[in-house]
Amino acid sequence: MPTLADVVEIAEVLGTKAVFPVKDRCIAVRNRHSSCHKCSEACPAGAVYAEKNKLEFDAAACMSCGACTTACPVEALVPLLPDDETLGRAARIVVEETGGVAVFACARIASKGVGDPAKYAEVPCMARIEESLLVELASEGVRDIVLVDGVCKTCKYRSCVPRFDEVVRTATKLISVQGGLARISRTSEFPDCALVDNKWELLSESRRGFFTSMGTRAADAATETVKYLVGKNPENQVQEKLRDFLQITESGSLPQFSPERRGRLLDSMYAIGEAAAHEATETTEAIEPAEAIEPARLETRLFGSVEIDEEKCRACTMCTVFCPTGALTKSTIAPEDGVGSYLEFSASDCVQCNLCADACLNKCLTVHPVVSVDELFDFEPRLIHLPDKPKNKGIGAAFRTPKPSSRRPVKQ
Repeated sequence: MPTLADVVEIAEVLGTKAVFPVKDRCIAVRNRHSSCHKCSEACPAGAVYAEKNKLEFDAAACMSCGACTTACPVEALVPLLPDDETLGRAARIVVEETGGVAVFACARIASKGVGDPAKYAEVPCMARIEESLLVELASEGVRDIVLVDGVCKTCKYRSCVPRFDEVVRTATKLISVQGGLARISRTSEFPDCALVDNKWELLSESRRGFFTSMGTRAADAATETVKYLVGKNPENQVQEKLRDFLQITESGSLPQFSPERRGRLLDSMYAIGEAAAHEATETTEAIEPAEAIEPARLETRLFGSVEIDEEKCRACTMCTVFCPTGALTKSTIAPEDGVGSYLEFSASDCVQCNLCADACLNKCLTVHPVVSVDELFDFEPRLIHLPDKPKNKGIGAAFRTPKPSSRRPVKQ
């Protein structure tokens, strides 16, 4: 059990950081050969380093944009200012205040005093916004999601713009493929529903509210993160050494986990699909059965599909050892012909971290960014056939030399 001093120390650290690194989740920490550098590529300040079994975060250099927390596929970087729960709660209050519109604003445009602070949720940079929040709002019936940012060309966060645009495109795809009607728009002007009525009356109040909320967010984030790290894992020390944590489990893999955002995202997508199907049933008349429609396919940064070249595979199953989410596991199902074995692949658990491909000794595994929507919501995993393992020729086989011939050489 962690001591009280451990909890206090963590709380104090969290209160001064915008991001909390959970090192044992990091792909680069799990395998030194990982090709994932998404966090450091996203960070405009060079505050994050992930490579060769190390995840390092420089709080002093961090600009609090949140880009790294959105880019990380396994949530090894947890945002705290604001944290996901606080931001989601703020967005829902805004929806009530605006009459159904979810408005987000970056700190730069918020400082202009044009928008009413009660009618938008503020983030340091739009790079802090990620897909699960946008899709979750859409699943709750929000039809308009407006993202208001300042002039990015002169902003210190401007390198984050391409990734933020990708988030908007991805969220739009995920909503529309399920039949959702929510519209996500990015603009540099506050919508009419979020404009301030009396700028001077709100100025002092908004400033006081801002600093109060920031302090509350930091405290709430510290408390919630400590609860997560300590309360959910009471048998482990919070400051546990990585080499003690990253041990092979009874199933033959490293410890696995389910990213929380991924669960919320899939639940929201399912809810959108159910609502769209129900609405279509009530508003349309019976239609003659049509030809079979090809299942919808998605190309996103969030999900992946695994393929294995059976001719190159040696059935070492090293990919299942390092998979962080359990998307790839060994199957207990045996082929009917008795030849080879199976892996089970779950598309809904795949975060496209590419660690399975990086760990593959024979480079026979490929991760594709295109997935079938049907497979995404299929409870049954897809079976991937593997060949039989090569027969072991013995440890000394490679060192044996042929016996010298007893025949005398023929004279020329």
